[in-house]
Amino acid sequence: MSSKVALHERRQNGLPSTRTSTGPLGKRILLNRWTWVFVLMTLVYAGCLLFQYRMVTAPVKIEGGEVEGINFSAVRDAAKLAFPTLLFWIVAYAWLDRFRPQRPLVWWLALGWGGSVATAMSIVINTWAALEMQVTGGADPSQGARSAIFVAPFVEEAAKASVLFGIAIAYRYRLVSKVSGIVLAGLSAAGFAFTENIIYYARAIVFTSTTISAGDPDQAINTLVMLRGVWLAFGHPLFTTMTGIGVLVAVRTPSKVVRVLAPLVGYLAASLLHMAFNTAATFFSAGSQGVFLYFLVIIPLVLAVVIWILRQLIVESRRHRDRLADFVRMGWLTDADAYVFSRQRSRTRAALIAATRGWACLVATLRLQHAVTELVYLRDAQVRGTVDAAGDVRAHELLAQIRQLKATAVSDPRGRRLNLPDVRALGARLRALAGQLPWRRRATVPPQAGPYSGGTPAPVGSPAYSPVDPRWGPPTS
Repeated sequence: MSSKVALHERRQNGLPSTRTSTGPLGKRILLNRWTWVFVLMTLVYAGCLLFQYRMVTAPVKIEGGEVEGINFSAVRDAAKLAFPTLLFWIVAYAWLDRFRPQRPLVWWLALGWGGSVATAMSIVINTWAALEMQVTGGADPSQGARSAIFVAPFVEEAAKASVLFGIAIAYRYRLVSKVSGIVLAGLSAAGFAFTENIIYYARAIVFTSTTISAGDPDQAINTLVMLRGVWLAFGHPLFTTMTGIGVLVAVRTPSKVVRVLAPLVGYLAASLLHMAFNTAATFFSAGSQGVFLYFLVIIPLVLAVVIWILRQLIVESRRHRDRLADFVRMGWLTDADAYVFSRQRSRTRAALIAATRGWACLVATLRLQHAVTELVYLRDAQVRGTVDAAGDVRAHELLAQIRQLKATAVSDPRGRRLNLPDVRALGARLRALAGQLPWRRRATVPPQAGPYSGGTPAPVGSPAYSPVDPRWGPPTS
């Protein structure tokens, strides 16, 4: 009964339960729940993308006829143009998620949700809202902007952030810092912007290739790509970052009031920023007013957020040092552990040194760093009051794992060098092997015995023996 109570307490605190994985690799993969989460969500993402493709490629009925939708060729070319922006955000967020990176599957869940489910929800709701808000009985220049300003920000931010709430509910133990929320929110927003850019670029490709008044198609497409893919590429990640911060504040606080208000405030901040951005893009799209707004308002705001995010990395490093110092004072870790594992450069160097010492050493080093990081955030959660005494059992398990891994892993890289092969010995070995190749061998004549033949010297006393005159030497003056 006690084991059941302990397991229940672990689940109440979101702590992982110890499992022993046995059996063949294929069986373990099939029995892993994350495998089926990946398969199920990938199918859902594919279905949402197919739905959007059929929707944007279908002809649009207008008064007096219909407008042909975009085609597969335009979608393919647009995806190539939108991919560099997506790749930049993936690399940036993967670099940012450094101290306790999420599983690649969680990255995929956030990225795929934003690029498929969130865009499908937004395109349906925004289209419906635009039709409902349309003014009939005459041309109204504001009717096109109403949906973009008053509907799209709230719909899109809710659609992008919904995956964060799902991950926080099912996987809150791994959401340990504001950086985690920023990364997941940013990946969802990057996926959303990728699909949105594909639709915009594809429509522009079809329009410029079928309309003479559009001018040079290549120039028009390049201008749009620079605008959406470079100058305004930070839009969606910046907005959804606010919601991500709110969700992580809620996950890491014991206050029930803050748990309710923090995500709501973050969502409203994201929506209002999105609304202001769409308003500026609608009414100040060109001219000196647009340039003034971009460089004196938008760029300083983006730089302020970037500086704040980079500062969070310093905060996480200090958190590692402070929490590990608790275990040093209790005698469970050493001062070297607190110094090395709180510095990202030391972690990276330890992993590089371990990579030159074999696969087993590298795996042990990475597992050691992962265990220490989990121990840090477990202790931090106990200090904050979000994990109760059930975390003590998990802490003892992690400390035992750390002691076991230290025997194989590279725990302290100071004073140790990369175990690289000797280049000179390797070159000599390669030259020796090259000399053994068939086309490099030459026929040799067996040496003849004699005083000058270079062969085996003749024995002393034989007719071929010629002693050296002891009077021979260099000339003397």
